[in-house]
Amino acid sequence: MSDRTERRPLHYNYEAEIKERYGNTPVYTEYKEKTKGYNDGKWATSKLDIMVVFDKFADLMKAGYAPSSDEAQSLVVSLQETITAAYYTCTDEILAGLGQMYVADERFKKNIDKNGKGTAEFASKAIAIYCSTKGI
Repeated sequence: MSDRTERRPLHYNYEAEIKERYGNTPVYTEYKEKTKGYNDGKWATSKLDIMVVFDKFADLMKAGYAPSSDEAQSLVVSLQETITAAYYTCTDEILAGLGQMYVADERFKKNIDKNGKGTAEFASKAIAIYCSTKGI
């Protein structure tokens, strides 16, 4: 990977993959419309907003809270709202898939675990619990 690529905002590194997987979906269309005016600062802010939520998951995990705790479940809602505000409508179904991806895709797991080893797993479990209460 070139230095130029490494300095790009995270969304650039995954843009081709995202388009290939989701390019023909209404969610992708919404994502492109919502983010079309984003500059590098807005991309950085939207990523930071999400990482702040993961930092709070890490804090709960380190403090001994369970993924099923009210505090962790509240953070799941916050994560869903943050994604919706920045990128696309994060339905419960999409959220469930993201929760699985956070631990199945090493790139996401590594990034989330920068907040503390095990954060991705903790957040994934909290999301799974939340979604199960929604029948997903």
